[in-house]
Amino acid sequence: MRLKGKRAIVTGGARGIGRAIAAGYLAEGAEVFLADLDGAAAAETARALGGKASGLALDVTERASIDAMVEAVSATGPIDVLVNNAAVFDMAPIVEITEESYDRVFAVNVKGLLFTLQAVARQMIAEGKGGKIVNLSSQAGRRGEALVAVYCASKAAVISLTQSAGLDLIHHRINVNGIAPGVVDTPMWDAVDALFARYEGRPIGEKKRLVGEAVPFGRMGRPEDHVGAAVFLASAESDYVVAQTFNVDGGNWMS
Repeated sequence: MRLKGKRAIVTGGARGIGRAIAAGYLAEGAEVFLADLDGAAAAETARALGGKASGLALDVTERASIDAMVEAVSATGPIDVLVNNAAVFDMAPIVEITEESYDRVFAVNVKGLLFTLQAVARQMIAEGKGGKIVNLSSQAGRRGEALVAVYCASKAAVISLTQSAGLDLIHHRINVNGIAPGVVDTPMWDAVDALFARYEGRPIGEKKRLVGEAVPFGRMGRPEDHVGAAVFLASAESDYVVAQTFNVDGGNWMS
């Protein structure tokens, strides 16, 4: 029980990687708050997971929503762990990128992550116990992709923010690190596949099949593949790990 007695917030926790991490944390003894834009889905997921799981509504693009979430969680005890998992995706050729798409992706993936991290870090500093913050980036943050410029840039920013925040907050014994998944079989990837079908003229499902076959491990990732790294980075085992982003991608990218 590596997280026994710890209290963790997982943003975007209603489904996909966030849900899997929440389940892993519960199995390791943590109390988990699943914070999601879809508060009803977060509450339902919490009920399904059982144990010490609670669902909360959170819009990471709104500072008031972030502050309300932190206040609600901290009112019942300390915050020991934050997993910044909430994210959105979009794609288009460079000449077709819209300002609306850019603003939406950066509002969630970068601004939302930063100010959620900031609000939780302030609370951790006030509590004086240190803590662990885990940011979800992507292999897309390691390299540009022709049709995915804005998303790639947003996830590169997550890696950079993880480094800067990690170097700053370790003075308060708050470890900030990250996980960079590769291609992961979640409902989001079905939407990604549909966009590739549109822009590359492929049948639905073909891109998803091809990227899965290209992974050195031999398949796409699954949400549960990321739980081990997330538990490690939330536990005392990672106390000397600072400002790192771990690739969990089946060998797709080496850095």
